[in-house]
Amino acid sequence: MENCIFCRIICGQLPSCKIYDDGELIAFMDIGPIVKGHVLVVPKRHYAHLLETPPDVLAKLIVAAQKIAGAQKRALRADGINIMQSNGQAAGQVVEHIHFHVIPRFNADGHHWNWKPHPYIDSGEMQNFADKIKEGLKKAEGA
Repeated sequence: MENCIFCRIICGQLPSCKIYDDGELIAFMDIGPIVKGHVLVVPKRHYAHLLETPPDVLAKLIVAAQKIAGAQKRALRADGINIMQSNGQAAGQVVEHIHFHVIPRFNADGHHWNWKPHPYIDSGEMQNFADKIKEGLKKAEGA
């Protein structure tokens, strides 16, 4: 995809600070890190988002993210790790090429997630959403 910044990085048209390459996936430093040491794990083949990425590629991505997280813990002495993955503009996906963010966290890094819960009105509303999702699962499984 010639307009995809990650595809341009993968084919060498744009510079990056790569830390991992297994032939199918690469990992490189995020140029706009949430916390220094923030890494992106990306398949070399272009898939826009989670729902179009084959399960075997997803499995390889999360295994690579796990390896990177372990390296961050050891090498950077991180106190914790966030692994994030967003799908679609509404979810905050900026580059439409599936990727996982592996973010080292430190007790004093100053970063805080602005997570404001929006509770269900009652258990009936929660059950209604659960039922819709279960129906979606049945359709996906062909049942």
